[in-house]
Amino acid sequence: MSTSPDPGAPVAPPVCPRHPDRVSYVRCQRCGRPTCPECQRQAAVGVHCVDCVAEAARAVPSTRTALGGVRHDGRPVVTLTLIGLCVASFVLQLVLPSWTARWLFSPILGFYEPWRFLTAAFLHSPGQYVHIAFNMLALWFVGPTLENTLGRARYLTLYLVSAVGGSVGSVLLATATDSWATSSVGASGAVFGLFGAILVVSKRLGGDVRGILVLIGINLALGFVMANIAWQAHVGGLLTGGLLAAAYAYAPPARRRLVAVAAPVTLCAVLLVATLLAYASVGAFG
Repeated sequence: MSTSPDPGAPVAPPVCPRHPDRVSYVRCQRCGRPTCPECQRQAAVGVHCVDCVAEAARAVPSTRTALGGVRHDGRPVVTLTLIGLCVASFVLQLVLPSWTARWLFSPILGFYEPWRFLTAAFLHSPGQYVHIAFNMLALWFVGPTLENTLGRARYLTLYLVSAVGGSVGSVLLATATDSWATSSVGASGAVFGLFGAILVVSKRLGGDVRGILVLIGINLALGFVMANIAWQAHVGGLLTGGLLAAAYAYAPPARRRLVAVAAPVTLCAVLLVATLLAYASVGAFG
């Protein structure tokens, strides 16, 4: 049995449910609850609280690209994060000389410390600012398009697997003598993977790929005519990125979620087997 308050009893002022210490006489137009200025969101009519705004956003179906990626408005957060990690790592290379040696890659070091197959992609030559500038510019040039077309998860997977593929290219294509002791750094393998991916994706969507082919050709040629460029990593990353992007782009719509998992796992397994066979061929396990 409930009782009614006395007519003369004071009534407690309305407070924001999220911030009970804040009095608010403004109410959400959807749920009617009090909402403080911090929790108010301007609507077409009146204001909504943040909870109602979030609920409405969840109710709106996500739009997808032609290849099934979830379209995100705003900044390409994955591309910006990758650039930020590379820049932060480059600063650490300048400040801590041991940082480069700890994470760089060579086929010999990679045999004993496999994580170097990936970590070297976040390093750049400390004395060559053009090196990181070119790679980050290329990443910014093609990354946002792929991020939006493939979706964030598939795009990030593509980048990381291409980075590993670039290191595997150094193992498979370099001679197992002095070249295996030569260290390498840079995001070039991953960037070339994006080049291969943008070529495949553009072809799949019916775009003009002549400019992309010229871009890839020029950059591949530079690796053969300029000193201190690991062209093997470029080729490895290009092939890896192209193959993975082909799996993404040509997957039947009903199988895209399955392919998004199975394709990179299968490709990584192939890269692993190829690398182990290359090590075994020179008696690295002996």
